[in-house]
Amino acid sequence: MPGQLKEIRNRIKAFQNSQQITKAMKMVSAAKLRRAQDAIIQMRPYAKKLQEVLSNIVSNSEGETGSNLAAERPVEKVLLIVITSDRTLCGAYNSNIIKLAKQTIKEKYAAQSAKGNVFIWSIGKKGYEHFLKNNFKVSETYRDIFTHLNFESVQLCAQAAVKGFENKEFDVVELVYSEFKNAATQIFTVERFLPIPKSPRKSGAKKSDFIFEPSRQELIAELMPKILNTQLYKAVLDANASEHGARMTAMDKATENASDLLRTLRISYNRARQAAITTELTEIVSGAAALQG
Repeated sequence: MPGQLKEIRNRIKAFQNSQQITKAMKMVSAAKLRRAQDAIIQMRPYAKKLQEVLSNIVSNSEGETGSNLAAERPVEKVLLIVITSDRTLCGAYNSNIIKLAKQTIKEKYAAQSAKGNVFIWSIGKKGYEHFLKNNFKVSETYRDIFTHLNFESVQLCAQAAVKGFENKEFDVVELVYSEFKNAATQIFTVERFLPIPKSPRKSGAKKSDFIFEPSRQELIAELMPKILNTQLYKAVLDANASEHGARMTAMDKATENASDLLRTLRISYNRARQAAITTELTEIVSGAAALQG
């Protein structure tokens, strides 16, 4: 019985230590989430409007658009830019993104995958480690972007994808990431990066007739790279906020679970202690009775 009590006390102490760690991690993630959330909230309207402007211009273009970045062609080679996190302890966040990337390959690009023409650029170490372990064609070039997250490092990735598309190294480029909604909710999504998607035209809608200054070709050639850089940066900021939200939620849940386990262990400890006391009293009473007899 004393051994059982000691074991329960040790377990209680271990859970208390774990609970302190999860509480601290939750507070750290909450602070990081606040900064990341502010960044994506400020960025999102700007990126959305730029994308709408470019999509509308491309949609209203007849023939040449001044750039081949909107040109649709038969899909032979595919690039997926998969954005995960560098660290774990964020629930199912990374596994959901990886699952979505593999599902996209299976459902949309199975033929290209069978020929070995699906390539993955992983932003975030966890995605890179998984795809490397499972023998995917994955590049580590942009794996460490989250180590020093800034627009310049993301821009290099976007420019490399654009160059690869222009040189016909890839026929389509897709982003796989988590769109931040709130601390408890992330929307895992696949978003077309290249070729630039056109805005769907409503039936019966009249074609807009814009006067461009400078010319349409010059405007698109100047805007396209900037907007693509912004689009990828927005996705990375979304993923960054999603990661901290997922980690904060996971640590909050872990803290609650530790509290439930501690409550159960304390009940078990009190029962074992009462049983030990009852046993000792019984032995004392029995010994006294035997001496009297």
